[in-house]
Amino acid sequence: MTIKAQIVEMIDFIPDRELPILLEVVRRFLPKDADDFVAEDDREAHRLAMQEYDRGETISHDEIPWE
Repeated sequence: MTIKAQIVEMIDFIPDRELPILLEVVRRFLPKDADDFVAEDDREAHRLAMQEYDRGETISHDEIPWE
């Protein structure tokens, strides 16, 4: 598992009251122009998602059994 994936998994275990602190720490590592930056893997994930959508392979958020 990548370090990025490990961090993403750990987020769920952080108490809500601590999340603002974590957000500020993460923001310090982002480049100033981060809003204009799209990673290649994000671009690829979006491309694949749009293909699935075009083929009718997606479902509504409300249809997912979240229990």
